[in-house]
Amino acid sequence: MGSKTKFGFVACVAAGLIASAGFSYAGAQAQEGNSEILIQPQPEAPAEPVFISEEVVQPLPEPEATQQAAAEVPTAASLRELIASVEAPTNMSRELECLAGAIYFESRGEPIDGQLAVAQVIINRTESGAFPSDYCGVVTQRAQFSFVRNGRIPSDRSNAAAWERARKIARIAHEGLWDSAARDSLYFHATYVKPRWARSKQARATIQRHIFYR
Repeated sequence: MGSKTKFGFVACVAAGLIASAGFSYAGAQAQEGNSEILIQPQPEAPAEPVFISEEVVQPLPEPEATQQAAAEVPTAASLRELIASVEAPTNMSRELECLAGAIYFESRGEPIDGQLAVAQVIINRTESGAFPSDYCGVVTQRAQFSFVRNGRIPSDRSNAAAWERARKIARIAHEGLWDSAARDSLYFHATYVKPRWARSKQARATIQRHIFYR
């Protein structure tokens, strides 16, 4: 083979090798490019609802407890019967003692519905916004009850029966166990006097020797 022929053969082989190498490099570049393609995240499946297999039961009060609570509220056909059936409070709060004291000193000579009416007036005053908001404040307010001296309720409770009844009536009025004929009255006076302020008030009830007003 001549030198030119050898040279041409070698040149062809070299060109083929270069072309093959170039093709392999391009393929490698394409594969590397494909490896950089990001995969789009798939949407998450919605959360499945959770069901509770057990029943949710609201506990009911025990029959015995319900009956016991009902038994604690005395029932009666008359105020006199109610007074006979309720327990007189023993360890009274200061407020309840002020209410019972007002019943005792202001109206123990009145019939029981009149005593309850006096208690109702005191309670109404505490809720009116125009008087002190507590029983003791109403009872000891200046120039309101004649038995109060220097802002103090007398301590003498020598009439034991009347004091026990006053305590019972105080409890009945405080707990709202009996409706009073005084209703929403805020004032009262004895029937043998005619105070000027009564002219501007509306009479609600007259019980024995007291007239009650709103």
